[in-house]
Amino acid sequence: MSRPKRVLVTGATGGIGRAIVTALLREGHLVLATGRNREILEDIHTEGAGVIRADLSTAEGLDRVSAAAGAPDVFISASGIGAFQHAHELSDASIDRMLDVNAASPMKLLRRILPGMMERESGQIIFIASAAGKVSTKKASVYAASKAALLGYADALRLETAPYGISVTSINPGPVDTPFLDIASPLSGYRESMAGYLTPPGKVAEAAISVLGRPVRDIDLPWYMSAASRMHAVAPGFTERLGRNFFDKK
Repeated sequence: MSRPKRVLVTGATGGIGRAIVTALLREGHLVLATGRNREILEDIHTEGAGVIRADLSTAEGLDRVSAAAGAPDVFISASGIGAFQHAHELSDASIDRMLDVNAASPMKLLRRILPGMMERESGQIIFIASAAGKVSTKKASVYAASKAALLGYADALRLETAPYGISVTSINPGPVDTPFLDIASPLSGYRESMAGYLTPPGKVAEAAISVLGRPVRDIDLPWYMSAASRMHAVAPGFTERLGRNFFDKK
């Protein structure tokens, strides 16, 4: 393995983020993990990671994390929340929260840590985005919009940071087998209906580890999500008919 990298992981107390932290530590990297669940952060700390409990929806939380992280070799944004409901059923608070956690907070944190990476002229940014950011479905309007915003941001950021030796990768999984599903869609039976299609969080972590030090543009998980996004680009109407009931399991 090349020299250990200093890696900042947000959303470290969620299913995907937790798996990424474990994989990074197993590979010998130096990890600063941030999240809001105190108990999980304590477990992560006992495994050897530095931890900082913070709410990245606040300026105070963003400032504390950026001050602690400095200019990491790698920034992995794994924060994410969802609420799978029809657009007119979502509350204002739910809309605001999804847009903030999934899109605005990573952007605001990067505004703080990017200058140091640019000054050093090296670094890597990895976004755990979503296949929903490329192909949306019913009951995923705002969630998909937030992830599409993150993907658009990643595309522009890739162009801006390339002259400074900084690469940008987005990892776009379909449904992942984490507690996220139970929170996002508690009444719909979505987990049961998708049991044969859920990606283990460890597979997403493997994808994140696999791109360390490599200028990979994006990875879609599993393989058929890449096929779906390409089909949507050339035949959106057909793709939308196929996915019409993807989140409508009530």
